[in-house]
Amino acid sequence: MKQGGDDLDDDFVLDETVALSGDEGTEAIAHLDDEDVFLDNIDDDEREDDNEDGEQETQNPTITNDADAALLSKKRKRREKEKEKKAKKRKLIESVEAVEGSIAAQSPHDISAYLASMQAKSFPKLSTIELHDLQIPESSIVDTTSWTGARTPNQLVEFITKVLPNLHTRLGQKSKSNGAPTLMYIAGAALRVADITRVLKNKKLQGEKGGDVAKLFAKHFKLAEHATYLKRTKIGTAVGTPGRLGKLLNETDTLNISALSHIILDITYKDAKTRTLLDIPETRDEVFKTVLNNKQILTGIKEGKIQVVLF
Repeated sequence: MKQGGDDLDDDFVLDETVALSGDEGTEAIAHLDDEDVFLDNIDDDEREDDNEDGEQETQNPTITNDADAALLSKKRKRREKEKEKKAKKRKLIESVEAVEGSIAAQSPHDISAYLASMQAKSFPKLSTIELHDLQIPESSIVDTTSWTGARTPNQLVEFITKVLPNLHTRLGQKSKSNGAPTLMYIAGAALRVADITRVLKNKKLQGEKGGDVAKLFAKHFKLAEHATYLKRTKIGTAVGTPGRLGKLLNETDTLNISALSHIILDITYKDAKTRTLLDIPETRDEVFKTVLNNKQILTGIKEGKIQVVLF
């Protein structure tokens, strides 16, 4: 991996190859388009409810009287209400936090302290001095307190345009080097990576010359295939899980950070258990041990060449 100054070029013709990925160690390979990857994503609760309906119909092939009809109607209404409640609950707990009170909306000073506390959980055996050497300085954290909107995928393009104008400009340019993104977006789950990738493939950000948006998570594709993709493709953004990004950074020489100016941590998104990217021990460790602790990235952050953003 190389690290240097601005590494951008406007003359490259876009390679439209898209990278995908899956669980580490998965052998199966599926070449799928963005829209095709997660179509079979029916909720288990809905399957169970549908099964219940089927069972009920089997058990009641004919309605013998008005009392049976009323009872069946009552049960169906109850199941429909339960479905609605479950849907609302899922939507609530899998949505992002409200801006008010979100760590992402706090000052760089508060964010720096928060990240240091999370980092300490990933390195419990390090001394205070050793931890200090790994910490992200306040000066390398972008102040986004001017943003008062929601931090949701449908607001991401506007967020970058208004709060990160330099990044916006750079995303419309091409890197001279293959596999050298300007932006690295770190999300905790494959589905979230897919959602963010779709959002960032936006002409308002890419323009006519912007690089590809690489979708990098360990599902469907092996690490070696991602490495091959990055070797031959000029990308503007790398969206991925910390596990896959970390492996590409530390186990291959294909994810080049020479043009990297911003790292966005997808911190406000919560999973079904209401956990954020840094609440989950596994993803927290991958963020701090394999990505932010990468020697070249850590040096770039400390020197102010790479800015950290919480979204």
